[in-house]
Amino acid sequence: MNNHDLIERIVAATDISKKDAKTALDTVFAAITEAAAEGDDTAIPGFGKFVVRQTSERKGRNPHTGAELVIPASRKLAFTPAKAVKDALTDK
Repeated sequence: MNNHDLIERIVAATDISKKDAKTALDTVFAAITEAAAEGDDTAIPGFGKFVVRQTSERKGRNPHTGAELVIPASRKLAFTPAKAVKDALTDK
C-alpha cells in the first residue's frame, strides 16, 4: 500500500475530497516526522507507537574488503504495533 492507496481509502470512508485527504495524510506524516526529529515518541492508540531509539557507536566490517570500520552512533525510528494490530497479523 502506498500514499495513493491510503488517500483513496480515506476518500472512500469519508466525504472529503482527494485534495483534503492528501493534506490530512501529509499533515499526519509531517507531525510524526517532526516529533521524531525532536526525539519525542508518537503513540496512536489502537495502532501503535513510533519510538526514537539511540544506537551507540560500534565496530563493523566492510563485507567486500573485510576491513574494520566504525559505524557511528545514530537515531532510528522504530514502530511497535498495538495489540489489536498484532492480533490482526496473527489471525491471517
